[in-house]
Amino acid sequence: MAISRAAAGGAEDLERLLGVLTALDSTGTPEAARAVLGLLAREPRTVARLDEHVRQDPWRLPYRSPGLAKLTARLDGPAPGAVAVALTSAHGDGRIRERAVRAMLAAPVAEMTPFLVLRTGDWVAQVRDPARAGLATLLADDPATHLPAALPTALLVGARSRGGFAVTQVTAALLAAPAPVRRALSRSGPAAQRRLVFTTGLAHGWLHRDDLVEAAESDPDVFVRARAAEAACRDAVWTGRLPTLRRLAGNRRPAVRATALTGLLRLGLLADVSAHLDDPADLVRAIAREAARRDGVDAPAHYRRAVTGDAPTPGAVAGFAETVPSTDAVLLHPLVTHPAAPVRAAAVRGLRLLAAVDASLVVPLLRDPAPAVVREAATALRPVTGTLPPALPWELLADPRVERRRAGYRLLGTRDVPARLRAGMLLALDPDPGLARRGRADVVRLARDAGRPDRRHTSTPVPTGTAAERDDLARLARRAAPVLGDECVDLLTRWLRS
Repeated sequence: MAISRAAAGGAEDLERLLGVLTALDSTGTPEAARAVLGLLAREPRTVARLDEHVRQDPWRLPYRSPGLAKLTARLDGPAPGAVAVALTSAHGDGRIRERAVRAMLAAPVAEMTPFLVLRTGDWVAQVRDPARAGLATLLADDPATHLPAALPTALLVGARSRGGFAVTQVTAALLAAPAPVRRALSRSGPAAQRRLVFTTGLAHGWLHRDDLVEAAESDPDVFVRARAAEAACRDAVWTGRLPTLRRLAGNRRPAVRATALTGLLRLGLLADVSAHLDDPADLVRAIAREAARRDGVDAPAHYRRAVTGDAPTPGAVAGFAETVPSTDAVLLHPLVTHPAAPVRAAAVRGLRLLAAVDASLVVPLLRDPAPAVVREAATALRPVTGTLPPALPWELLADPRVERRRAGYRLLGTRDVPARLRAGMLLALDPDPGLARRGRADVVRLARDAGRPDRRHTSTPVPTGTAAERDDLARLARRAAPVLGDECVDLLTRWLRS
């Protein structure tokens, strides 16, 4: 729990983690201490933040922490614990860091390797040099133990002024590591680690065709998936392995499908590619339309049949809007009441792309049960808000459903300054945290632009209207003071009374 809080918390959370580790070193067993350090080693950013927190100011020697003082005293003992060695390696006194590094190397364990990696970039040569020599030796002698522990932290500090050494060492160790070690590293750890292992393996020919296909289909990182799909499809094109291309062309990831279809297109399998004219992804549809053009298939006619048929799909509706002239937009009108919400949303989006939005058809969709349809309706109606009933956006802003309140606020964003200001203050009091943040940010921006004209590039006019209306806005600002802040409310009050 302390580690997870310190990962995203502030100095207090880091201090709490330091206290937990100090108590563990005093009362826990060596096995428990190593287990906790192992959990910490899986969070390289927390290790780096804890290192900075312990050291605080490098010119203030030594760091006055009671817990750290106890750990330093244990460092001088005959058998210092793993926690004491790891934490004192971040001490503000370089001589203590040097002793901690030598203690790490005297009894090396994987749980302390991330702390050793940090010391390879130390600004004191007497600390840095033995840490570098030790890390290089450990990675060469036992990569299976120390490379998985060193890699994430090394990649994290690689951009620092002295962080290149650690990256070079882990890369060299990766090149020399046995295949099982490389395979385990490619399937675990943070995204940066898997990217390094994958790109290194791709450059050196470690990855088999099946490995590339597996990575393209299942790796959680988009970079690895894209590179793996590209390599697998390139190999399949060169060797004529059509089953591989067809398999990846049916993948659920649009980027993988697009890469596979490009391979099929290069092989001249136009019918296979044009079968994806109704794909949900725009890039895939574009590739399919190119294949249809080469094959003599009339894509606009296909889309007209698709949207007027018995089973239109969102992809077919999107392709229709991308290819037909605006005069054909009337074919989408029946789809705004289609039973399937994705089709209704696609129809509204298509009308917007064709610049053929009929407010009488789209306005009822602002109260659609599907949030995606409400969102698309609000986007489509923004350019024509002047034709809407004036009270409609305010009614939506007071609706119990979040997506309707968001739609009402978006429609009010095209109104004059008083309306935008009132809407923003109402939204700042919204029970939904996301909407409240958005309203607060907009009101603060308006207030600062108006109160500090020297800092803005465009003119923010003073709200017009009667004195009673401006007083009402000022009262609303005072009501929203707990979320807007006193400074913002003062700026608003002066602005409204100017």
